[in-house]
Amino acid sequence: MKNGIYFSSSSKVWDDPEWVFGIEEAGYDGWEISADGQYRLEDPEKRRKIIDIIESTGLGITVHAPYGDLNLASFNYPIWRESIRQTCLCIENAADITNRVTIHPGYLSPIAKLDPGRAWGLQKDALLEIGAVAEEHGLLACLENMISIKEFLCRDPLELFGMVEGITGIGMTFDIGHANTTGTVQEFLKYLGDADHLHLHDNHGSSDEHLALKRGTINWEKVSAAVRDSYRGIIVIEGRDLDEARESLAVIRGWTL
Repeated sequence: MKNGIYFSSSSKVWDDPEWVFGIEEAGYDGWEISADGQYRLEDPEKRRKIIDIIESTGLGITVHAPYGDLNLASFNYPIWRESIRQTCLCIENAADITNRVTIHPGYLSPIAKLDPGRAWGLQKDALLEIGAVAEEHGLLACLENMISIKEFLCRDPLELFGMVEGITGIGMTFDIGHANTTGTVQEFLKYLGDADHLHLHDNHGSSDEHLALKRGTINWEKVSAAVRDSYRGIIVIEGRDLDEARESLAVIRGWTL
């Protein structure tokens, strides 16, 4: 896996993978695979198409594990176990193409709101299993900070730090777009040197719009200064299409990293 600037688009998980060639043509160094829909790595046919594309380009690869309908803090034991299973399966199938897999934390269901401490413990237990699988396969599973939906865990940096503390195989993905919806961009930037992976996209502070850089309200001058000073890993631009990918890349190329 090589450092540089990568592109990812969760909005294209049902599209034919041929669009991915445009990531390299746009000037990106890599592709973060949103491993859902047409990009489920455990599906042999879908995996073959993905590997063919990877081998036909010079793109580095990172992976975002599936998260739809999964909950690593679920009180419903079969759902909790299935959420862990699918996350670990993604990690196992990603190990030969990357050493970074981003994962989402769980959230509080209506019943879990009655006992948030138990939900925290279930999430910790899930991470212990996931971290062990990640370590066994030689990669880091990076827990990501979440958007301003109060039921989500890990919406601020200290909670994210507390969740991953002491668990081998587990790192952190800082998502600056998510942080903008919770009003915590500056707090996350203070700890940017501790991040293992970085997601960038823009919004207007109220919802997770995944806009091109400079289309929303994030202060990108402050972000770029923090990145230059503190961060040395892969930067992933998350966007909706290749036109916005080019737009964001033009912004970030001006940062003189």
